[in-house]
Amino acid sequence: MITTPGEDKRLLFAARDINRFYFDNCPRIFRQSRSSLTAAMSALRKPRYSGKYLRSTIRSMLGETRVSDTLTNVVIPTFDIKLLQPIIFSTYDARSTPLKNALLSDVCISTSAAPTYLPAHYFKTQDAGGKAREYNLTDGGVAANNPTMVAMTQITKKMLGKDKEELFPVKPADCRKFLVLSIGTGSASDEGLFTARQCSRWGVVRWLRNKGMAPIIDIFMAASSDLVDIHAAVLFQSLHGDRDYLRIQDSSLRGAAATVDAATPENMRTLVGIGERMLAQRVSRVDVETGRNEPVPGEGSNADALAGLARQLSEERRTRLARRAAAGCAAGSRCCPPAET
Repeated sequence: MITTPGEDKRLLFAARDINRFYFDNCPRIFRQSRSSLTAAMSALRKPRYSGKYLRSTIRSMLGETRVSDTLTNVVIPTFDIKLLQPIIFSTYDARSTPLKNALLSDVCISTSAAPTYLPAHYFKTQDAGGKAREYNLTDGGVAANNPTMVAMTQITKKMLGKDKEELFPVKPADCRKFLVLSIGTGSASDEGLFTARQCSRWGVVRWLRNKGMAPIIDIFMAASSDLVDIHAAVLFQSLHGDRDYLRIQDSSLRGAAATVDAATPENMRTLVGIGERMLAQRVSRVDVETGRNEPVPGEGSNADALAGLARQLSEERRTRLARRAAAGCAAGSRCCPPAET
C-alpha cells in the first residue's frame, strides 16, 4: 500500500504512517467477540472475522490503482485455492501481462486472507480484447510466508526479459549483485508452544484452534518461512556475500504478541516496543544446523546494518543515474526516468 501513487505521482502513504494505520484499523478488522465460547463455535463453521471492514478500508484507500501503477516494483504472493497453485503478482508482470494487472486493492485483500481468520477473495481481470481470467485467492503466506526467494526469482526473470536496461549489466544468475533486506513479522518463542506428547492427543478442532492460535497453519507457515531463510543464508554464504543478506526476525514472541489477531491497544504497543528493541539488537543469522538465529561476531546492531544498506542503495542509485546520463538517454524516456527528489 505504501507504493501507491497519489495525485502528484508521489507516495500516497508514508512508511511512518504504518503504525497509525494498525492502531486505527486493526481493532475493527479483528473485532473481538464478547463470548469466547461463541467465537470458538462460530470459528468451526466460518472464518473468525467477516473481513468486511478490511475490504472496504483497502478499497477506499487504494481506489482504482492497479499493480502496474505502483511507484516501486512490488512482488505480492497469493495462493489460488481453485487451481491449487501460487499466483504471484508483480509490477513487472502487470506491465507486460494485462490479465495479471489486477486492482491493487484486490491483490492486497487476497494476500491478507489468512485461512480460518478471513474469507478467501474472488475477482476477475479482463484485457482489451475481452479475454477474462478469474482468481480464487487466499493468503500469500500459504505459498510464500517469507517471499525472499520469490522476489529474487522475479528479479532474475526481469534480467532474462527484454526490458532489462534498468538492471544491466547484472547477469541473471549473478546473485552476488543482489542486496536483500528480509523483515519478518515475528514467530513464537524458540522454547516452543506445544510438545509431541500434547499434539498426539489432538483431533481436528485442536489442530485448528488452540491457545488462541491455529497450530496446523502456524506450522506450515513457520516451516515455509524458515526454510527460505536457511536457503537464502546458505546461498549468500556460498557466494561470500553474507553482508548482502540481512534478515531481521524476532523468534521470541510469547502470549498475545505471538497471535495473529490480538488487536488490543496494549498488545499493539507491545509489538511496537519489540520492533524498536530489535533495532538495537546485534545482527543475527540463521544457524543451518539448529535453525536458530544467532548473533554474528563482529557485526553491529540491526540499526547500523540498515543504515549501511541505505548508503549502498543511495550510492547505487547515483551510479545508475550517472551512467544513464553519460549514455545520453533522453530525460523521461523508458531507459532513463527523470531523477527523483
